Amino acid sequence: MAAYAYQSSSNRTTVLVAIIAAHVLMGWALVSGLARSVVESIAAPLITDLIDDIQVDEPPPPPPPPVMERPPVEVPPPVVSIDIPVQTTTTAISDVTDKPRPPAPPPPPPAPVAKPTPAKLGRNFPNSEDYYPSASKRAEEQGSPTVQVCVGANGRLTRDPVVTASSGFPRLDEGAVKLAKSGRYEAGTLNGAKAAESCIQFKVRFEIK
Repeated sequence: MAAYAYQSSSNRTTVLVAIIAAHVLMGWALVSGLARSVVESIAAPLITDLIDDIQVDEPPPPPPPPVMERPPVEVPPPVVSIDIPVQTTTTAISDVTDKPRPPAPPPPPPAPVAKPTPAKLGRNFPNSEDYYPSASKRAEEQGSPTVQVCVGANGRLTRDPVVTASSGFPRLDEGAVKLAKSGRYEAGTLNGAKAAESCIQFKVRFEIK
């Protein structure tokens, strides 16, 4: 029992001495900077480098194939043969006359174109007083415009009447056209028959009475 107690106390003394020695060693390391060099050697500083993107140079495309120029096709010129008449000399006397040729007869005159006889005013032709514009009367406008009328074989108008000679007053000319539209006519004749179209010109007199 005594031996066990002595051995246990000696072990404790050894451990205590080891602990004290370790603390003394650590304190000396801190003072001398040995610990710092050890830490720096263990934990090395991190070094970061920027790595540029590696650019891969692509090879250029192959050049296009050369264009071969075709030689021009030479077309031979056509062969044209011209027959030149050979003038033969003769001793025969040719009949040569200096008399001028007679002129050609003139062409016959064109046949006259048959014209229909003028149309005629029908019965109960309207009076110009009925178509005298009241505004022209108040303005004392007077005149005698000339109107042309064309009718067919039935005596009806084939076109609108027109004023061929003005009176100098537009209102009187318009009144004359209205009178011509309302009148009745007889067709002219052509070769004894009623013409397909015949015309007549007449004056419409507007006077203040």
